[in-house]
Amino acid sequence: MSLSVSSLWPALPLHHRIRRMWWAYAVVALLAVVASLWASGEIGRRRAEAALAEQARMDARLNAALLRTVLEKYRALPFVLSQDNALATALAGGDAGAFERLSQKLEMLAAGTKAAVIYVIDKDGMAVSASNWREPTSFVGNDYRFREYFQGAVAQGQAEHFALGTVSKKPGLYISERISGSNGLLGVVVVKVEFDDVEADWNATDAPSYVVDDRGIVLITSIPSWRFMTIGRIAGDRLTAIRESLQFGDAPLQPLPLDTVRNLGDRLDVVEIVMPGGAGKTRFLDVGTPVPETGWRLQHLVALGPAVDAGIREARMLALLTLLPLLAAAAFLLRRRQAVTLRISREQQAREELERRVTERTLDLSQARDRLQAEIVGHRSTEQKLQAVQQDLVQANRLAILGQVAAGVAHEINQPVATIRAYADNARTFLDRGQTAPAGENLENIATLTERIGAITEELKTFARKGRGSAEPTGLKDVIEGAVMLLRSRFAGRMDTLDIDLPPADLQVMGNRIRLEQVLINLLQNALEAVAPKADLGRVEVRTSVDAKTVTLTVADNGPGISPDIRKGLFTPFNTSKEKGLGLGLVISKDIVGDYGGRMEVDSDDKGTRFIVHLRRA
Repeated sequence: MSLSVSSLWPALPLHHRIRRMWWAYAVVALLAVVASLWASGEIGRRRAEAALAEQARMDARLNAALLRTVLEKYRALPFVLSQDNALATALAGGDAGAFERLSQKLEMLAAGTKAAVIYVIDKDGMAVSASNWREPTSFVGNDYRFREYFQGAVAQGQAEHFALGTVSKKPGLYISERISGSNGLLGVVVVKVEFDDVEADWNATDAPSYVVDDRGIVLITSIPSWRFMTIGRIAGDRLTAIRESLQFGDAPLQPLPLDTVRNLGDRLDVVEIVMPGGAGKTRFLDVGTPVPETGWRLQHLVALGPAVDAGIREARMLALLTLLPLLAAAAFLLRRRQAVTLRISREQQAREELERRVTERTLDLSQARDRLQAEIVGHRSTEQKLQAVQQDLVQANRLAILGQVAAGVAHEINQPVATIRAYADNARTFLDRGQTAPAGENLENIATLTERIGAITEELKTFARKGRGSAEPTGLKDVIEGAVMLLRSRFAGRMDTLDIDLPPADLQVMGNRIRLEQVLINLLQNALEAVAPKADLGRVEVRTSVDAKTVTLTVADNGPGISPDIRKGLFTPFNTSKEKGLGLGLVISKDIVGDYGGRMEVDSDDKGTRFIVHLRRA
């Protein structure tokens, strides 16, 4: 008996049933992937930990064997020296010369065997000869009766004791042997072994190793900061006794920064360690192995992260490579079944749709004529309204353009007209005085300014046409001098405020002299008006700088600056802080500079305002 799609959710539309099937497939696939990743991750982790544990045990045994080899190398040395007649004779005689010759002998022997120190202690516990007798830290003359290695050798014939040197302040293993004569105890010979080379070899493997004694105190370690720390806490009485013995100096004997996360048995733990240098907590596999013929235990740490992560990734990749093809095959079969169902459903819907259209077609055709006529009437009405709105928009646009042009003409012609009036007044005064030459000069200036007004109105004609005229090489010095000339009559009493550094006569920029003068006049006029309240303290500077392609003209004043509200719309038409201003000067100036491929910037604060004009160099 086959189970169709429609039998699963008969009350739902087909596309809803298909969507639900895909959602169910997605949930099942997601759960399968999650379960597969989790299970394979656990398997990969356990396999990686097992492999890592085996390798760690081998490394731990090798390190323990290395340490045993070092110990065996030096254990024979104090026994041999205890049988040396020269040591016994020197101790029996107590001659200073004999002790010095013995020190020389011990010095050569320590250098040959690479022992840290070899020294001889008399029966009273005083060191009489030492291999380091020439050094400032010589052991000769020190009392070692309190040392356990002395007491053990005296009582038992030999002893081994790990401690921090009271003179050298270096840790090491003290191996001692009793020296006896015909009359009994003569002294003790001691060989101190330091494990710097062993620790360096362990450190080179990037896997920390350390040795603890039967009390859990770290004696030898590849991490120097762990030395004389403890595994767990030592009881108070025992801790006091250890400190009083000075075996480890004033070391605090604090617990290692180590937390056991999981115990795997057979001296194998997973631990978290706070590594030196603030590197955070790191998980390690901690393997322990006894050091033969000692009461010590060697602990070897192997970082779990890289190996376990690699094992988990490998197991998960293998699981995905197995699972994804199965999921893809299931999706393919589901999609194929749905395609068959959709095809059957579409054929059924097509038949029903054809029947419905046949019954509705006649009604549609009869109503189409009525709708078409109504649409024609509506289109005609809409077209008439659109034409009316379009005419209104054109008229409004014309009025807006007319207002801007009229305001611009009034603003730009106002400056030359004011200058003409000043020259005319001056000429009349000169004529009244009978000074015809200055009056003639003023009349010539008036004629020049009327030509300028004509040039401005001619430029306004170009505004009505497309484009703003072509740029041509123009002398920047002539532009500056022309602008100053137009402003001289209006600001006659303030022209000494200007500090102008004229550029060379051959420096040219791309533009038109009349239009560039308009720009500079606007900037200078604004600057002079800004510094007017400061009287003699006002200052307006005009500077020019040049590079390969650009000429930069800077107009700076020490006025009060431009308020933030005005600066936001500084280059917006009719935005001004002047009572009689139109707010068009800077707008026109920026447009002129832009027409010639340049740009204008402004920088203002409470110390003044700087307008920077960048023009293309000709």
